[in-house]
Amino acid sequence: MRKFLVILDDSHECLNAMRFAAMRAANSGGGVVILSVIPAEEIQHGFGVADVMRAEAHERIEAHYEVFAKWMRSRPKVEPELIIREGDPAEELMKVVAEDPKIGIVVIGLSSEKSAQNPLLTRLLRDVTALSCPITLVPGDMSKERLEAIT
Repeated sequence: MRKFLVILDDSHECLNAMRFAAMRAANSGGGVVILSVIPAEEIQHGFGVADVMRAEAHERIEAHYEVFAKWMRSRPKVEPELIIREGDPAEELMKVVAEDPKIGIVVIGLSSEKSAQNPLLTRLLRDVTALSCPITLVPGDMSKERLEAIT
């Protein structure tokens, strides 16, 4: 079974990337792996604060994940898998791909704002040979109808 790996973050374009990954997985008999990375700088260290911050980040991610997972389970009938890591998002993404040979496509949402930066994509494209699978870029402003038509 081929899996689609998609990044869960707080961006608007994440929604279309999730939709695309779930619909492609459903239409091809595949699965979806949802990766959320807590940047190391978000976890302050010292006096047990790091543990509290880490727990809060996990709770926030899991709540966000459940919104997407509920839709995936009911609409395209896909059971997603959640992976939470800490560190640099691009490095963690490459590690997850290297660890799971069933991951066949990385799906990244793109902002429709011309001035928007995508540090994850910039980092991946800088070292594109380090990734052992294709990257699919999904425009954040693409309609649901268009997504359904192309998946």
